[in-house]
Amino acid sequence: MTQIAADPDTARADPIGNPLQGALAESRQRWRDLVSIAADLVFETDAAHRISFVMPDPALGWGASELLGKLGASLLAGGEGTAGFNPFRPATPLRGRRAWIRRGDGSVACLVFAATPLLDAAGRIIGARGLGMDVTDEDGQEGVAAAALRRAVVIDGILGRMRQEVLAPRMMRAVLEELASAVGAEGAAVVAEGPVILHQIGAGAGFVLDAIAAMLQRTDEVGSILADQASGRSILVSPCQTRFGEAVVLALWRSPGPRGWDADDRTVAASASGIIRVVLEHHSIQREMARRARTDPLTGLINRRAFMEELPRHIDRLEREQLPGTLVFADLDNFKAVNDELGHEMGDLVLCRAAELLRGTVRPTDLVARLGGDEFAVWMNGADHLTAAERAETLRVQGPRALAEVVGDDRLGLGFSIGIATRHAGEEVDSVIRRADLAMYQVKRDGRGNWRVAQG
Repeated sequence: MTQIAADPDTARADPIGNPLQGALAESRQRWRDLVSIAADLVFETDAAHRISFVMPDPALGWGASELLGKLGASLLAGGEGTAGFNPFRPATPLRGRRAWIRRGDGSVACLVFAATPLLDAAGRIIGARGLGMDVTDEDGQEGVAAAALRRAVVIDGILGRMRQEVLAPRMMRAVLEELASAVGAEGAAVVAEGPVILHQIGAGAGFVLDAIAAMLQRTDEVGSILADQASGRSILVSPCQTRFGEAVVLALWRSPGPRGWDADDRTVAASASGIIRVVLEHHSIQREMARRARTDPLTGLINRRAFMEELPRHIDRLEREQLPGTLVFADLDNFKAVNDELGHEMGDLVLCRAAELLRGTVRPTDLVARLGGDEFAVWMNGADHLTAAERAETLRVQGPRALAEVVGDDRLGLGFSIGIATRHAGEEVDSVIRRADLAMYQVKRDGRGNWRVAQG
């Protein structure tokens, strides 16, 4: 019977010198040698998807001790949670799939993987086993295409996260988180002139602001790399100037270390800057739409809708502080004659002047609204009917003169009819509105150009 000579090391470990054990050890060593030659990364993961076995040592510039216990997904160049392929969590056996992996020196490598899930007796996945071969440099043109593919995966991941959000601030956070993960940044920020941080994720922004400020003066430079002398961080800055003229930059920074920003990082940042520019413009449009929805476009005062939304909040605060509040309704007298005799353009000028008079009569913290047509409303925080009556008297005296100056004629009899209602403790908003409205119409019936405090 032919016997297979035992490996000397195996023989020493096995004093009995069992030929079968020796053959098994030799077979295992041959398997290890063949795999080491054929693959650049061999791994096993446990049920938590952490690396429990790795060879060779080192693998892709990582020492085995650095990789053991690390999440396999943390090696992906796109980071955990991206839309890309994760070879460390195969659901079924696979082969020929590509993924970008970070090397120990911070660069990235494209590996072709074969992997299979590990199952327990019940058929549950308890880990994975696989190997990958580095194909980054096997063909120059293919390497360029692979790099472009990697960037496309990163951008696709960013867009995928962004599409899950509706509000611009949450969109921006999703973009920055995905981008920082993809390029291995400690943090990311969108910075405007000042410098002012508009959006930020991660730590370290306070250390890099001074270095970023200089970049805001050179928004034509794409992918500038700065160094923060105090913290040792390396900063990649890319301009994001919007169509609305905002001087804004994207800043990414890495903790002190040997890895610098490469050309691929710069290209990814420049592509992401385009997405960030869109989000910034979207945010500006959202803010403007919200402002217009609440603002009277002619006078700049808040409109009826905004006034009715804000009034309960002001009342609730005064209720908690046990302070009074007073509602004033003001209606322009003889305004129809302005439109009929002098035209609507002159009517618009009269409305704007009336808005200025009302704004100038109260404090900035009070509410002043154009309810529609020639009707206005004022809510005076912390004021009782006596204070409101003083303001109304000022309008009664000065209003006709100021409005006559606009039209150049005092014969039209322009002025204000004003109703005043101080809110009682616990009184509903609708009740206060009804009382102020009734007081104003009583002034109208009594001859206009005056004010009245509501009773009850």
